[in-house]
Amino acid sequence: MTDYIVNSMWVFIASVLVFLMHAGFSMVEVGFTQSKNAVNIIMKNFVTVAIGVIAYFIVGFAFMYGKDAGGIIGTNMFFLINKPDSMGGVMFESFFFFQAIFAATCVTIVSGAVAGRTKFSAYVIFAIFAVVVIYPLIGHWIWGGGFLSKLGFIDFAGGTAVHAVGGFCALVGAKLVGPRKGKYKEGRAKAIPGHNIPLAALGVLILWFGWFGFNPGSTLDITSPTTMHAAITTLLSGAVATLAALVFSKVKYGKPDAGLTLNGALAGLVGITAGASMVDYFGAIIIGLICGIMMVISVQFIDQKVKIDDPVGAISVHGLCGALGTIFVGLFSVTDGLFYGGGLSLLGIQVFGVLICGATAISLSMVVFGIMKKTKGIRITKEMEDSGIDKIEHGISAYISL
Repeated sequence: MTDYIVNSMWVFIASVLVFLMHAGFSMVEVGFTQSKNAVNIIMKNFVTVAIGVIAYFIVGFAFMYGKDAGGIIGTNMFFLINKPDSMGGVMFESFFFFQAIFAATCVTIVSGAVAGRTKFSAYVIFAIFAVVVIYPLIGHWIWGGGFLSKLGFIDFAGGTAVHAVGGFCALVGAKLVGPRKGKYKEGRAKAIPGHNIPLAALGVLILWFGWFGFNPGSTLDITSPTTMHAAITTLLSGAVATLAALVFSKVKYGKPDAGLTLNGALAGLVGITAGASMVDYFGAIIIGLICGIMMVISVQFIDQKVKIDDPVGAISVHGLCGALGTIFVGLFSVTDGLFYGGGLSLLGIQVFGVLICGATAISLSMVVFGIMKKTKGIRITKEMEDSGIDKIEHGISAYISL
């Protein structure tokens, strides 16, 4: 009984740390974008939390953790009716609180990728759909007793379920809404610098702090050595990825790029999320190193070759690194990974799971964004884009000269 109470309290504390990550996401997105759209980004992040919690309470949790139907979706506990007293070895209320905050975190990844040119109402509609359908559906497959969990697919804390899914949705949204005005001229990408790098840096540090609830909290057991192991692998991967992005950007561009260095930390944190509890410290270092470098390469490729405008690098940080980190579990898991004598079985399952989840997230996002684009529209007017979303959409500016 003592462990039950202690672990329930731990899950609640971890949930609060994850909740604080929304402040981090807000600051990162505001800092990496133009000042004329700062209020809009803050509004989207606040609405994401509110919508995420309510929609997950009504429908999302039931689809994700309800009684399994064919390995595809849950079918009970809507509005938390007929909920059990405990779940995951802790009080049910602690478990739900933790999961509800996770759901909102997945959606907010999309916000930064479509910043500066997307209708507020369009984002709200997508956020509702994502929390009600996309995230719970894939979450059920992975964590709720669905077919991927039965195959042996491993995603400890949401490298795919939260980050890769959010990144894939962001990819579709950014593609369909189109680039910001002036981003591409004569086929070449033009940099549109963020207006407040110190604010973005504070946001990254807050996110890193919150990640110690995100990953270690996913054990649901503070008494387990796995909890502190996950904390250390999270710390190591984030640190190594930060340095990797810094050094690689210096070699590639001649200067250590601040934005890429900040995103490097996030790349390492995302990359270790799927396997934080089951890779050793050396594995965490390698994962951080690869993710930090691959993020820099991906940001340039998406921006200049694919020509998808992603102001905050969400597609590369969350989509690519979330997918890579999940696949790396098949290589670096100390029990079943290829590099530890486990053979190709787990690696194959990890690749299959990432592909299925990615294809599902992309397909469903295309349906939602596509329907909105053809009906109500998803892009703001040219006048609004020129003057800033804040003044016209919200009636106020973030920065007022006195």
